[in-house]
Amino acid sequence: MLTIRAKIQTFTFAPRSFRRPSMGFMNYANRSTLSYKHGLYNHIKNQRIDLARKLFDEIPSPNSLLYTIMITGYAQKGRINDALNLFEQMPVRDTISWNSMLKGCLDCGKLCMAETLFDKMPERNVVSWTTMVNGYFQFGRIDKAKSLFYQMPVRDVAAWNAMIHGYFCYGRVEDAIRLFDEMPCRNVISWTSMIGGLDCNGKTDESFLVFKKMVGYGILPTATTLACVLAGCANVLDLYLGLQIHGCVIKIGFSSDEFICASLITFYANCKLIEDTSKVFNEKLHKNVVVWTALLTGNGLNGKHETALKVFSDMINLGVLPNQSTFVSVLNSCIKLEAIDHGKEIHTVAIKLGLVNDVFVGNSLVVMYSECGNVMDAVAIFRKIDEKNIVSWNSMIVGSAQHGYGQLALTLYSQMIREGVDPDEITFTGLLSACSHSGMLQKGRYFFEYISRYKPNEVKLQHFACMVDILGRGGKLEEAEELIKNMPLKANSMVWLALLSSCRMHSNGEVAERAAKEILHLEPHCSAAYVLLSNLYASAGRWSDVSRLRVKMKQGGIVKQPGCSWVYLKGTRHEFLSGDRSHPLSEKIYEKLDWLGGKLKEFGYCPERSYSLHDVEDEQKEEMLSFHSERLAIGFALITTVEGSTITVMKNLRVCGDCHHAIKLISKIVRREIVVRDSSRFHHFRSGSCSCRDYW
Repeated sequence: MLTIRAKIQTFTFAPRSFRRPSMGFMNYANRSTLSYKHGLYNHIKNQRIDLARKLFDEIPSPNSLLYTIMITGYAQKGRINDALNLFEQMPVRDTISWNSMLKGCLDCGKLCMAETLFDKMPERNVVSWTTMVNGYFQFGRIDKAKSLFYQMPVRDVAAWNAMIHGYFCYGRVEDAIRLFDEMPCRNVISWTSMIGGLDCNGKTDESFLVFKKMVGYGILPTATTLACVLAGCANVLDLYLGLQIHGCVIKIGFSSDEFICASLITFYANCKLIEDTSKVFNEKLHKNVVVWTALLTGNGLNGKHETALKVFSDMINLGVLPNQSTFVSVLNSCIKLEAIDHGKEIHTVAIKLGLVNDVFVGNSLVVMYSECGNVMDAVAIFRKIDEKNIVSWNSMIVGSAQHGYGQLALTLYSQMIREGVDPDEITFTGLLSACSHSGMLQKGRYFFEYISRYKPNEVKLQHFACMVDILGRGGKLEEAEELIKNMPLKANSMVWLALLSSCRMHSNGEVAERAAKEILHLEPHCSAAYVLLSNLYASAGRWSDVSRLRVKMKQGGIVKQPGCSWVYLKGTRHEFLSGDRSHPLSEKIYEKLDWLGGKLKEFGYCPERSYSLHDVEDEQKEEMLSFHSERLAIGFALITTVEGSTITVMKNLRVCGDCHHAIKLISKIVRREIVVRDSSRFHHFRSGSCSCRDYW
């Protein structure tokens, strides 16, 4: 280093004819600065911030550009104090370095620090002002942003665009439109902000008019502009305009743009043209996660969940790393398929990528495990989420309610309030549902009265349905009926069905007939009303009334939904109907059920014939009960799964009382936990008892 400096001094004092080599050294110095610049960028890009700092410290006299690169790198990693310390060490700070430090503070959530820096700036340019305007919008300080905007000595088009974008982000559509009309000069970004902003605020048709006006002025749209228009077409299912935009994409030459591809895939998927999504995707080999996520999500939206899982597998095999949106979409497909094995595999991928504690991924995992019967795994995931939002709390409260863990739901609610999270209508639906499934009548009354008194605008029909269910299950049928009659909202069939279901539970034919009459007035073809009333008549031995209802259903073309149960095994769904013998393993299944029948008798089981809703002999009733769909599914699981493992069965209808009693004993006989999800809730059968405590 000393030798180099000595050479510089020698060249400086040499005669003019000998000074030419110094220009060669300066070229070397420039190349050296360039190599340092690329070295710093490379380390920062690859998350090696400490190595970047080590390289920076080796630079003899870093210039302002190199300082700024290092400061920006620290800010990107959230190390704002390191960035500020380095900024203060700069021998000379230009406006660019001030602006970089300003943006770094805002990106790291340090608004006060950014305001202090902005006030200290010796010289501000339009970028400085615009950065602060964007910062105020970032923190929801809309009036501050507006005030600062009008204080600007010079406002370029970027500053106007920042204001328009900020207004749209906070739903101030009229302010954005007014500002756009006042703009002295607009560029394509201005028009694109208007198109995207109007669409995001539910004014898609107006966004199309802005686009047509823009094209009329001869302004060539960018790929981002066309992506915004395609998003609008996807939202309102405008197939004709979307096809025109696709043609425009091809004509301009944007077909290979990754975000255009993603927008086209989403557009075709929303329009239910799933084959066209594949055509767009297959036009080239994609390495962008946004395109893969669009294809995965599109398949999920069209009910092609197996294909969505295949897309996820393919992208992993190609080395395309999924992001939060990818995980949310693929886990949603797992939920729809009730495919917990696939869900666990995806959970493993999230762990490897360090995303398992992310709030969006964590929320989806909580729902997936809850919906697939593993509520304790859902709790474990919930505890690990770094920054829980309202969706996190709601997912766990609703999940606890579904599984009958009412006390857990109430505990979570208390923790949520202590954390300062304001409950919403979904929270209260979950709490009321928890009270219903756990028989907590007084707690249910308390929450319902609380919502009615302090959050009257949030009281929805589902809250009334839950309260009617709570009262009905508690035997307060007249009170439940009175609540419906005095509702400020018009009761729908869901509310009346809650009452009718309770009447079936308590064998109250008088109230049941009134509830059924109201339901059939609202929905003349509601099969659930006919079935519940018919079942009530059957359990009371009123077979002539049963026959009358069945004739009426036949005349009206109303078909009862058949009871169906299913088990997932190695990614395949095995379905069973009552008395079904179509499964390839039927012979072994029935052998297992015959063996269980003998064991059940040893444990004192006696079939409850009242749950066989057919006018037949007692012996035939017992046989019908023995081969209900859920028992066939359990029999299949017993002969195909590892001994000692948990059995999970899904059913589309409510499990009958006789099967509920039998499954409790089966869990004790086979020494296995049996999880059954029916139309009402989850039942966890262990060692002869159920988590619902016979209250469902």
